[in-house]
Amino acid sequence: MSETTTWHVTGMTCAHCVSSVTEEIGEIDGVQDVQVVLDSGEVTVTSTGPLDRATVAAAVEEAGYGLT
Repeated sequence: MSETTTWHVTGMTCAHCVSSVTEEIGEIDGVQDVQVVLDSGEVTVTSTGPLDRATVAAAVEEAGYGLT
């Protein structure tokens, strides 16, 4: 069963930002889909199970942004 979670990411300003966040979160084990909305900063992640917030935050920080 899939699980969907939405977070807010700060600091994104362009399509490259969206791409970086999508790529980093997409590398987390169990992630099936990542949808990023630049205007709102919303990132919706579909995964095979619950994701650890710290793991997602680390991926977002690796991309150069912040998870709120």
